[in-house]
Amino acid sequence: MIEMRDVHKAFGINRVLRGVTLTIPRGESMVIIGGSGTGKSVALKCILGLIRPDTGQILLDGEDVARAERDAFLARFGMLFQGGALFDSLTVWQNVAFRLLRGRLKRPKAQAREIAIEKLRRVGLTPETADLFPAELSGGMQKRVGLARAIAAAPEIIFFDEPTTGLDPIMAGVINELIREIVVEMGATAMTITHDMSSVRAIADKVAMLHNGKIRWTGPVAEMDDSGDPYLTQFITGSAQGPIEAVR
Repeated sequence: MIEMRDVHKAFGINRVLRGVTLTIPRGESMVIIGGSGTGKSVALKCILGLIRPDTGQILLDGEDVARAERDAFLARFGMLFQGGALFDSLTVWQNVAFRLLRGRLKRPKAQAREIAIEKLRRVGLTPETADLFPAELSGGMQKRVGLARAIAAAPEIIFFDEPTTGLDPIMAGVINELIREIVVEMGATAMTITHDMSSVRAIADKVAMLHNGKIRWTGPVAEMDDSGDPYLTQFITGSAQGPIEAVR
């Protein structure tokens, strides 16, 4: 469903993506791992069309992303942001229904609220949560609201940007389980970028290791531990010894 073909992107002399080639089949959950500054977020932004690659091609269902009609293209995506990215001035239900209250996906207000409450229930939050403001919620609850917003418009593709950042291990496990359940239920194609190996094992069908702007290994999550790839092995074991140099 998503294909990156030899994608390069530099910012001045900083070459971030150096020939990324990656295929994400329809209905599968791909998790991209790698250290900070390896190009994970830039790859995601290139797919969304927020950043244009210097060279290479990105296809969505065979269509070049660079030539897609923007509103129709973006309507196919949902996104769970790393920091939650909730609007402080809006209530919880208004955050969840944000896309349903405006633009091409606009619904009547009452219907949008009903959908928002349904999605809040799906992520384990009660209807009473709907009229609270984000500041009144815990970090884990805010992350759930962000997940509800990501699925509110029934997207075909969902991006998860470091979905468990800032959460304790128990809440991280809850969020991982929710993500996996929801992606399977919706039949969505998912792409996650994360450092958290527990997330990788919980939500991935396939894994791609990105280092120094290139995909070093990709394959089923079940083969990750026995990949034989030195970059991947060092990353998942957290070893100081290996081809990845620790930044001092």
